[in-house]
Amino acid sequence: MKNIVSSHKIDSKKIFGFDPGWPVMGFDSVPDGLAEYVPVADNSYCFDVATTRAILAGFTHNRRVLIQGFHGTGKSTHIEQVAARLNYPCVRINLDSHISRVDLLGKDAIILQDGKQITTFQEGMLPWAYQRPVALVLDEYDAGRPDVMFVIQRLLEADGRLTILDQNRVLHPHTSFRLFATANTVGLGDASGLYHGTQQLNQGQLDRWNVIATLNYLPQAMEEKMVQSKLPQLDKKTITRMVELATMTRVAFQAGDLATVMSPRSVIAWGENIQIFGDVGEALRVTFINRCDELERPALAEFFQRCFGEELKLAA
Repeated sequence: MKNIVSSHKIDSKKIFGFDPGWPVMGFDSVPDGLAEYVPVADNSYCFDVATTRAILAGFTHNRRVLIQGFHGTGKSTHIEQVAARLNYPCVRINLDSHISRVDLLGKDAIILQDGKQITTFQEGMLPWAYQRPVALVLDEYDAGRPDVMFVIQRLLEADGRLTILDQNRVLHPHTSFRLFATANTVGLGDASGLYHGTQQLNQGQLDRWNVIATLNYLPQAMEEKMVQSKLPQLDKKTITRMVELATMTRVAFQAGDLATVMSPRSVIAWGENIQIFGDVGEALRVTFINRCDELERPALAEFFQRCFGEELKLAA
């Protein structure tokens, strides 16, 4: 594929609400055959300035960007929503324990051609994306298998070349190829015990990420605005109380009093369940409390009473 480069200047102040300090470019039109990979823009999305600036640096200056933060804060969604505004194709790969280097690089496969079985090489997602104007997002980066991580290491160099040993080919990156990753930890291991399956990252590889940003929970007013945009049917007072309760769980978690924390994703799920079950307390119980340790539930009931002024039934 020819080296198409983004050529449309984006009004950052209008689109993102701030000026990052450099011209931001997007695609005038989606590159051929890649329209389905451009994320759908959520017009109610609230952009965090620091995180958005880091992502824009990745797109504009071809920096490798790693975003770290608690679960449910919308790290991957943040990248996708920036890509949507730039008209940029974006592909996400979840680096769970089942993803192997063969899945990423490709493998020989038997296909039928002219009525005969032939063996051909099927390209994996890495070489496919590497040769196209695509933003590749590696989700759960700190959960990847060691053999997979070393495959990725060469991609972290902006002018690095990807070697496909099975074909004796050396691939050069497309001019508009971009690489991002998200992680719950910053590669130093999980001291909290929240993220089972994550591991320490090779420091030589971690050093290759040009920009590392942290995206944690939004300020309360901004989170309320975000939840309201997702759940316009709920009244503002209820949403304010819900976010207050979620904030209490986060403060208690940071103090070591709770082992389970309510993410913005959980708050939205709680709101959706309110509309299904018709009761705020029951919706909270089925959304969040039932996955908490029984010893923690009285504290959560106290938070509920403080926010909503009523007792919470801990059992159906």
